[in-house]
Parts: sequence; C-alpha cells; structure tokens
Amino acid sequence: MTVVRIGISGWRYAPWRGKFYPDGLRQRDELAYAASKFSTVEINGTFYSLQRPESFAAWHDAVPDDFVFAVKGARYITHMLKLRNVEKPLANFFAQGVLALKAKLGPVLWQLPPNFIFNPDKLSGFFDLLPRTTKQALALARRHDDKVSKNGTFLKIDADRPIRHALEIRHDSFRSAEFIRLLRRHDIALVVADTVEWPLLMDATSDFVYVRLHGSRQLYASGYGPKALDRWADRIHGWTAGCEAEGDHAGGPARRRSRDVYVYFDNDAKVRAPFDALNLIKRLI
Repeated sequence: MTVVRIGISGWRYAPWRGKFYPDGLRQRDELAYAASKFSTVEINGTFYSLQRPESFAAWHDAVPDDFVFAVKGARYITHMLKLRNVEKPLANFFAQGVLALKAKLGPVLWQLPPNFIFNPDKLSGFFDLLPRTTKQALALARRHDDKVSKNGTFLKIDADRPIRHALEIRHDSFRSAEFIRLLRRHDIALVVADTVEWPLLMDATSDFVYVRLHGSRQLYASGYGPKALDRWADRIHGWTAGCEAEGDHAGGPARRRSRDVYVYFDNDAKVRAPFDALNLIKRLI
C-alpha cells in the first residue's frame, strides 16, 4: 500500500492567524489545528538553528498517532559548510532531539544553495554519512559536541525504524544523468521542486517522491489554481501507480514501482499554502 501525504512547510506564520487559523486560537495550539487538517508538516526551524529537545517532544505529543513530520536539514551543513567536514554538525543535527519524534519522524530534507554546483564526489561522501535507520542516527548523535546539551534524556530510541532522505537542488548543473544515477545508487529522493528560478526535474530516484510547491509564478507567494492542482493530482496518482510523471527528466527511465508521495506547499507569503494543500487533498480523496 502506498501512502500519500499532503501538508505545509512550517505552521507558525502571523498572517495565517484569523485566515487559516481561527480567531483567538492560541499560538501553542496552531500545530494541533494544522494536524487536524493535514497528515504531515515540514519542520523548517531546524534549517536555521538547532532546536531544543523539548520542542520535538512537544511537537510529537501535539499531533495524532498517524501524523508524520518531515525535518529540514541544517543550512550550516548545506549552505555554510557546503557538505565539507560535516561529521560533527551532522551528529549535532540528530542529537538536538529529532529522535524524540519517534514513529512520527518522516523524511529528512536537505536543500542545497543556488551556488552549489554538481560535484559527485562531494555528494557521494555526504550520502555515505547519512544514517538510514534510527539506530544508526542514535549512534551518530552520540558523537555530538558541546553545541548540544549533554542531557541524554532524548538520546534514545523506542524502536529501530528506517530514515528516508531527500535532496533539493537549485543549480542547472544538476540536469545530469550522472546525478540521477548517483541518487538512485544511494537511495536518495530527488525533490520535485516547483519554483520560479530553479530546475523542476521529475526523475523518481527512490521508493518515495518528495514534492515542494513554492509557487511557480512568484516564489513563495503565487497560488495554484484548479488546472495546476489537477495536474499535480495526476502526477501523484501516476507516482503511486509506478508510472513516470510528465515533465523534464535528467536521467533514464525509473524502475517501475509504486511510490509513497509527500507534498508540501511552501507558498506561504500570501496565505495560499494551507488552502492550496486542502484543495489538492480534495482531488485525491
């Protein structure tokens, strides 16, 4: 059975209050409200800085049992270090409390900066460091430095589960069959990213597809009308059926297999994201 999850990137936005969130809803209750409408949300605060372990535990407890969080990888790793010498920062990332999400931990998103040019050796070295199970993530997290609290309360797991990873690109040098082969060899999902400026590639490279809809006319702002949502719904149906999605491909045909699909709307600037997500869900029911 394939799984399709439609959600939003982040949930704490002041302009959403009184529009998506009901008037008078406490900020602390916004995640629970979003989780009543969607089956997944991207945690994007982890991109900007390490979070408190208690926050992950609170997020876990605020959502239903069948809810899943995607977690965005640290920009310190992708944008500042550009994947060089990242063993310790990667340990810190998983030690900050990510494992407290338990069964609600979904894919980890790694977004490369626009000036990051395709480098197969650098990417392959990074992929080799990524933990593929929570047990591997725990072993890595225990090698953290003093940027993360030494309190071991959250450095534990309740079960060994797989961890999926997805990579978002923002440079044309990635329009390469070699890049697609590299992702498939390492079982990393290519993020299907709908943006104004950067490549929109449809290559399926793992057993799941990760879609980020940023707004194809105005980055982070433009919405998706009925025709656009119909088109994305058709693509989702195709991926779950094991078909190729129509659009631009950099590599050869993907192996035919049914795939899970995660979709996140990131066009939040004009309060379009939650309503576009709801309208896409209606098309898939």
